[in-house]
Amino acid sequence: MKEKRTIQVTSGTAAGPTHLAAFDAALLEAGIANTNLIKLSSVIPTKSRVVIGKPTINFEKDFGSKLYVVLADKRESERGREAWAGLGWVQAKDGKGLFVEQHGSQQAEVMRLIKDTLEEMIKNRHESFGPIQYQVVGAYCERQPVCALVAAVYAVEGWGLL
Repeated sequence: MKEKRTIQVTSGTAAGPTHLAAFDAALLEAGIANTNLIKLSSVIPTKSRVVIGKPTINFEKDFGSKLYVVLADKRESERGREAWAGLGWVQAKDGKGLFVEQHGSQQAEVMRLIKDTLEEMIKNRHESFGPIQYQVVGAYCERQPVCALVAAVYAVEGWGLL
């Protein structure tokens, strides 16, 4: 029997002088900076297990590598406002499943969007899925732009020899 693949869900929040600087700092906090993000749609392959935790990326060896992710992020620059991002997922017993990525200005809003979206997606499929799982993070904008992000990391891949 083939071993299960691990998909790691990581998150980060940060502030910076610009939206992009805040995004970069949040990537650093999440442990996925210095890679080229390749966004995936939201399907979890069979024989997968989803765990929450920072991925083990070797920033020397993997610098500039391709990183396959499902990504939710929200950036905010207006003082007094919040940025929230989250992933939700469901899985069947064989490991296959679905991710959804959502963002908004309040935690409750993001969690409701995740729940509503996954419930509708489940209705359209014949599989029996377990309970909805969540990873949601937020940041409050005080002085500088902020970014909140959650990523499901599937795999890191080098570019090979040219």
